[in-house]
Amino acid sequence: MGEEKSSGGGCWGWFLVFLVVAAIVAGLVVAFRSKFHHSEGVPPVPGPPGAVVTKYSDALKLAMQFFDIQKSGKLVNNKISWRGDSALDDGKEAKVDLSKGLYDAGDHMKFGFPMAFTATILSWAILEYGDQMAVVNQLEPAQENLKWITDYLIKAHPRDNVLYIQVGDPDLDHKCWERPETMSEKRPLTQINATVPGSEVAAETAAAMAAASLVFKKSDSTYSRILLTHSKQLFDFADKNRGSYSQNIPKVAIYYNSTGYGDELLWAASWLYHATKDKAYLEYVNDHGKEFANFGSPTWFSWDNKLAGTQVLLSRINLFAGKDLPSSANSGLEMYRQTAEAVMCALIPNSPTATSSRTESGLIWVSEWNALQHPVAAAFLAIVYSDYMLSSRTASISCSGKSYKAKDLRKFAISQADYVLGKNPMKMSFIVGYGDKYPQFVHHRGASIPVDAKTGCDDGFKWLNSTDPNPNVAVGALVGGPFLNETFVDSRNNTMQVEPSTYNSALVVGLLSGLVTTSSVVQSFT
Repeated sequence: MGEEKSSGGGCWGWFLVFLVVAAIVAGLVVAFRSKFHHSEGVPPVPGPPGAVVTKYSDALKLAMQFFDIQKSGKLVNNKISWRGDSALDDGKEAKVDLSKGLYDAGDHMKFGFPMAFTATILSWAILEYGDQMAVVNQLEPAQENLKWITDYLIKAHPRDNVLYIQVGDPDLDHKCWERPETMSEKRPLTQINATVPGSEVAAETAAAMAAASLVFKKSDSTYSRILLTHSKQLFDFADKNRGSYSQNIPKVAIYYNSTGYGDELLWAASWLYHATKDKAYLEYVNDHGKEFANFGSPTWFSWDNKLAGTQVLLSRINLFAGKDLPSSANSGLEMYRQTAEAVMCALIPNSPTATSSRTESGLIWVSEWNALQHPVAAAFLAIVYSDYMLSSRTASISCSGKSYKAKDLRKFAISQADYVLGKNPMKMSFIVGYGDKYPQFVHHRGASIPVDAKTGCDDGFKWLNSTDPNPNVAVGALVGGPFLNETFVDSRNNTMQVEPSTYNSALVVGLLSGLVTTSSVVQSFT
């Protein structure tokens, strides 16, 4: 019996050991799953940038070069053989140096409203996807191009309530066809001030400077503080001296007419909150949401309307920092997030609320003039929001009762990017220099005139009307794009389809940067 007792006690002991080991293993499994976020139905949080997608890497490297082509001023380390110094006297009449900045499109105008938007988007792209840009050696060029713009914006804001918003006269500029290096026409300045306010352009410039201050915060803290100081001053100027710049200065409405400034005020306050963590800016977007945010109604993101971008940007706070905010602030942010998700639902092709504004092949199509701006902008927001979902462990969004995952948004973004790069009925790329077939007659003065040509204002038009392809390749330019019936006329005089713009370039750089590797985890801007 003694032996039997001893044997039974041994079995019981081993059973206890088994239970303890099983509990430990179970605990380790739970801990492992918790650490790596493998919850049921939710994909894992992305890690560091993964394998490079060659087609997007190649396209990104080209798209980044268009900023160099558009640079005004004394060029430093000029990378474009057919470009040289230009517009060195811009701003001289007001004793300010406005020689830097970017030419807007195929002309030689510096329009402050879309240029500031270009800087904001380029900053956002760097902040979200700088790690992915770095993998393909495009982070430094992106920062250099951004600084070329912000250097100009700083100079354009010489006093608290004064902002130069335009260099050049569009009427004079468009009567000439010449290289920027040989411009001879007058380049007058246009400003907004307390007497002639322009809230949308002041607020957009404030947004650009706040976003850029985050980009340079670690690499150049002094420059970052300068940008932030200007941003705060410009936001106060925009908010306290409300008025539309295109109503107060009617001549600007011909080219960049504003449909309202409320979206820019929210956009600027959102960026200032990210840059300062000052809750006054968060209170601003919540207090003015009913007035300006158009909650529940998705809109297209563009240089004119920033609402969709603001809604996505504020969703970032709601998803990642909401638990640290009072419930009143979070409830306001929830409204922005719900509208951001309405935007996303409109983009997913098989969603019950999918927009019908598409070509037969699936390209978002809103306007025949510069048609590619909207699909590229929409795809950029989609890729950003899809990464927010992955990193925040948001399993899905609901579109009128039907659920969609982050991968659905990424699939949409890829479809738009691939269309731009040649997966379309025309079998052509709309980024100049990419692939075997791309536009040869880009509406761009500098690209269309040989470097050694001796032309003035009037006689240069022979190059506009020439039937020969451009002698200089506007590498990386994203042109206007196809018509709704998916046709494209590659003619230099077809400005609505073959003219590029710098704000298009910023958007496509953002999109390609988000796709250049597999999704990477969303990180704090600061």
